[in-house]
Amino acid sequence: MTDKYILVGHDAVPERSLMKWAKWFEKAERIVAKSNCGGVFVSTVFLGINHQFGEGLPLLFETMVFGENMIERYSTWDEAVNGHERMCQKVRKQLAKSKTKTHRD
Repeated sequence: MTDKYILVGHDAVPERSLMKWAKWFEKAERIVAKSNCGGVFVSTVFLGINHQFGEGLPLLFETMVFGENMIERYSTWDEAVNGHERMCQKVRKQLAKSKTKTHRD
């Protein structure tokens, strides 16, 4: 099996040829979602390489919260879309908590 994948629509498809994968990766639109959640940037992308180390489904998508060291990985496009939204909600809740805490101090 291969650790390289390309997107066909929203489906991740294994690609055995390094050259085909590299050509696809060079020009591919890999952004699933990006959001500004109260001034914090959240980005979800297709990685193109399996980040599953060990047993389990390939982890091909990643949500990252910049400046917060928060990362989650997913196997499918739909999981990535849902994970992105959950991460944005989490960031907004943390921001609201921190504002409430600051106003109490």
